[in-house]
Amino acid sequence: MDYLLLICLAASFLVTYLLIPFWINTAHRIKLTGKDMNKYDKPEVAELGGLPVMAGFLAGILLYIGIVTFYYRQVSNTIYILAVISTILIIMVIGLIDDILGWKIGLRQWQKPLLTLPAALPMMVVNAGETVMSVPVVGAVDFGILYPLLIIPIAITGAANGFNMLAGYNGLEAGMGTIILGTLGLAAWLTGNGWIALLSFSMAFALLAFLRYNWYPARIFPGDIFTYSVGALIASVAILGNMEKIALLLFTPYFIDFLLPLRKKMKVEAFAKPNKDGSLEMPYNRIYDITHLAIFVLKRLKENVHERDVTLFIFAIELMLAIAAVFVWVI
Repeated sequence: MDYLLLICLAASFLVTYLLIPFWINTAHRIKLTGKDMNKYDKPEVAELGGLPVMAGFLAGILLYIGIVTFYYRQVSNTIYILAVISTILIIMVIGLIDDILGWKIGLRQWQKPLLTLPAALPMMVVNAGETVMSVPVVGAVDFGILYPLLIIPIAITGAANGFNMLAGYNGLEAGMGTIILGTLGLAAWLTGNGWIALLSFSMAFALLAFLRYNWYPARIFPGDIFTYSVGALIASVAILGNMEKIALLLFTPYFIDFLLPLRKKMKVEAFAKPNKDGSLEMPYNRIYDITHLAIFVLKRLKENVHERDVTLFIFAIELMLAIAAVFVWVI
């Protein structure tokens, strides 16, 4: 089955990689662009990059389902894979609405979690995951019917909106998604859950293809359709593989990124203050985002801090968390 995994991952990567240039041209032609706020001249960049990424992800997963169904005659886990696909498709529509109409409607921060809540329904109705969870201090707790009715929607909605918060820098969302899903995929693979690993790795390979065009200087932006979908998939994979503990560890930067702007009642931006030479300055006198923290720390180490430095600094933190997560999972 190893070769089947490689074929599906190659499909996810190639479909994404080949579709992105076409979408970049289309987005510019139909004026679906946004300003790159961390550049001094604020260039226009293609938006809605999540569309080709999700096309690549779905290509790899549907290819896998087709082969195992018609060639291997196996359908044991198909219902859960289709539930994940349904969740991704629902949240893609929600992300598309938010990308195109959110700013016109004037959606507030508290309204977005409610908007993404229906995406959890497919995972809820198939009763995905294990109802017994290890709770700190208390120990193992069987949540029973509360698991699909309460834990799953909180996890998917929280992960989708949380992943959407730490964003706005070239390559940041794609790189963080690759590290997190790559780690979850490895954990699933080590426990013999190849089909769950496939879900993680398929998106990770699609994200790697996207990163080629989203890296500094970005030619395409991810958009909410991207961040909502990747966040929802992270939660879905963690639920199916009973990997909630390491998923929470991997989401540590997102928890911090939620708490920091609360000091300013969420009325702050993550964007930096760009200089003519491409370097970045702190946008505020205080730290209100993980990206601000990165600039603050790096300024103590070097004179000029650039966008790539900020992104790589956050990647380094996430990689350390990923190593710790795998270690915790193995022991």
